[in-house]
Amino acid sequence: MNYRFVLVLLFLVSAVAVAQTPPMPSPWTSQYWPARWIVHPATSARQYGIYHFRKAIDLAQKPARFVVHVSADNRYRFFVNGKAVALGPARSDLLNWNYETLDLAPYLQAGRNVLAAQVWYMGEGAPFAQMSYQLGFIVQGDTDAEKMANTDASWKVFHNLAYTLIKNDIPKLRTYIVMGDGDRVDAAQYPWGWELTAFDDKAWVAARPFGFPAKPRGLGTDGNWGLVPRTIPMMEEKPIRLASVRRVENGKMDNAFLQGNSPVTVSKNTKAVFLLDQGHLTNAYPELTVSKGKGAVVTLSYAEALIDAKGQKGNRNEVEGRSLRGFDDQLVADGSDKRTFRPLWFRTYRYLQLTVETKDEPLVLESLIGQFTGYPFDEKAQFTASDTTLKPLWNVGWRTARLCAGETYFDCPYYEQLQYTGDTRIQSLISLYVSGDDRLMRKAIMDYDHSRFSDGLTQSRYPSADLQVIPTFSLFWVCMIHDYWMHRQDDAFIKSLLPGVLSVLDWHEQRIAKTGLNGPLEWWNFVDWSKWKNAKDEIAGGVPNGARKGGSSILSLQQAYTYTRAGDLLAHYGQNERAEHYRELARRLNKAVYEQCWDASRSLFADTPDKNSFSQHANILAVLTNAVSAEQQKVLLQKTMTDTSLTQATFYFKFYLFEALKKTGMGDQFIAQLKPWRDMLAMGLTTFAENPEPTRSDCHAWSASPLYEFLSMTCGIRPGEPGFRAVRIEPFLGDLATVDGKMPHPSGEIAVQFQKTPTGGLTGNVTLPANLSGTLRWKGKTIPLKAGKQTVSL
Repeated sequence: MNYRFVLVLLFLVSAVAVAQTPPMPSPWTSQYWPARWIVHPATSARQYGIYHFRKAIDLAQKPARFVVHVSADNRYRFFVNGKAVALGPARSDLLNWNYETLDLAPYLQAGRNVLAAQVWYMGEGAPFAQMSYQLGFIVQGDTDAEKMANTDASWKVFHNLAYTLIKNDIPKLRTYIVMGDGDRVDAAQYPWGWELTAFDDKAWVAARPFGFPAKPRGLGTDGNWGLVPRTIPMMEEKPIRLASVRRVENGKMDNAFLQGNSPVTVSKNTKAVFLLDQGHLTNAYPELTVSKGKGAVVTLSYAEALIDAKGQKGNRNEVEGRSLRGFDDQLVADGSDKRTFRPLWFRTYRYLQLTVETKDEPLVLESLIGQFTGYPFDEKAQFTASDTTLKPLWNVGWRTARLCAGETYFDCPYYEQLQYTGDTRIQSLISLYVSGDDRLMRKAIMDYDHSRFSDGLTQSRYPSADLQVIPTFSLFWVCMIHDYWMHRQDDAFIKSLLPGVLSVLDWHEQRIAKTGLNGPLEWWNFVDWSKWKNAKDEIAGGVPNGARKGGSSILSLQQAYTYTRAGDLLAHYGQNERAEHYRELARRLNKAVYEQCWDASRSLFADTPDKNSFSQHANILAVLTNAVSAEQQKVLLQKTMTDTSLTQATFYFKFYLFEALKKTGMGDQFIAQLKPWRDMLAMGLTTFAENPEPTRSDCHAWSASPLYEFLSMTCGIRPGEPGFRAVRIEPFLGDLATVDGKMPHPSGEIAVQFQKTPTGGLTGNVTLPANLSGTLRWKGKTIPLKAGKQTVSL
């Protein structure tokens, strides 16, 4: 077999193996590591650089177990005998620096074995989501049997100068984009086959141990990374292929190339452009293999959508008269056969454009494939209804949620990849209901707890190298803990978070003015990307009247909303006096808002006591907080939905509108509220956007909230007690004749099948897992539910 082909085949590793984390506890969470962090001996560890580390080990026989603990700063890709087995570490901060525990036994053999890692430090080109100290790499063997793998000066290292950065910044792309720079790889300088056992590394230098002894979090007087075990699974990776060739300039290509069946040759001294369409948005590592074409430059450009001459996206399916402006990577060919480019980090794209500029030799495009990646959520829930047009909304919503989940939740995969609390609260509920997997939610809650700073607030997004504070998001962090408490029995974890909860609540309490409303507030008090009227005090956008100077009904009501939930938490854990204190604060805030912001002439709450602006947001929160009596809530909410003079909630805040529909028993109107989501599908979107058109991001998981509502409102499945120890089912079918749904529960699966009778009744079946009971409610009538399958009729 051709040796160069073997190199490329093993480098590509289309189906990436994952070394599984052993289930047994490790002593390395409480003692110093004999292994040392290692770096290159002659380069700056705080400047951009890509490095390769190798060590050969000899084994008398193939082991049944060979466990190591691995980490790096910024990131690493780990190989055993040429096989990629792990990618990490999971993103975190310096005080909580993740390491992966890997069993390498399946990839080892008797005799000589090579452990290898590609480690990169992006320097100024790093994503905002990447926190960092400096370049470093570490491997710690779990027992004496694996200590031969420990990192020290016996490892060799190579500084790969083939890599340089492609700046993908805000001015270039004319928007806020902070997910890091692109990769430019000069194939002539690349050490091809560096990870294989047969590679000759004699010219490589010995690695240099760095700094203080490596240690887990909480040990010692000095240290740079507080090591903690990874708490989430490895990311999924699976091959996907682009769907179609949409446009070609100065060349020939058809869909056979995309299927891997027909290489494409670009003539010498030619600039050819190939516009390719995935058919839907995705996150993937593109892998492009080329041959020949010495000196040719291939630029891979990625975009969610094409733009017209005015810079507008329009219908996402259209390409005529449109161009691609996006994120770039580049490969410079060295004239050899079967060279494969794969960027260090995944890319987000629907459209991928190849721009090939050849020199004195033709270039052969051998193949192009993507390796989809994301948090390994399984779609365990199902939802179908008599209205079959709801199914595409479900499918697109789940794709949106999946693309916004990796080692953290992402607000959006293309532009930021930052974990924002306001987004994450909604994403977490989707994860619980559709997959049942709570690990990423739990990690996110902890990430925000780790982000708290001296003011007492959490940061608005975390991990993040760039501090940003949104006090409203700190409140939603408290609500997110309440959500987790309602859905999971995890008392020790929740109790550990209560000091942080109290810190956030106290910050807001200290800023209640003598008027009883919020006083002047620091930081960025974002509420929604709405077109706020008369809000002139903020340049960042998204902030209503009364934030900077005080007197916002919206922010005051959000405090009340949170204090009520905090009261439930505190009372449950025996802090009754504090619980009542916050419940009383909520009542006082509600009273102050009603007295100062209720406009009797309009029968609406104003945004401030000046009563010169009105929004859906204030009135939605007034319903959710009981700032108006239960008898008034339905009338107020109906007016809120129909009065178009109000500042309108965008996709994000409609989650709270849906919650208000549920609370007031008006859930039958939910399906009719989905027109904006149907409009997105009609515009060719394959994920749900950040905002109504024109939007920056085509993929924002806060807009996927209908998934949660299909199950929690249409099917009506909600916790009846904290920890989901009981279920309350209250379906709202609206105009639907039938609905079928199921969702994972910690004890099994909850399934419902309902149909309306001609006289307005409800019949069907409910199935609950063992040891779970609850109630079914319909039009004011209630019947008990027990474990197992039961026929119901109301």
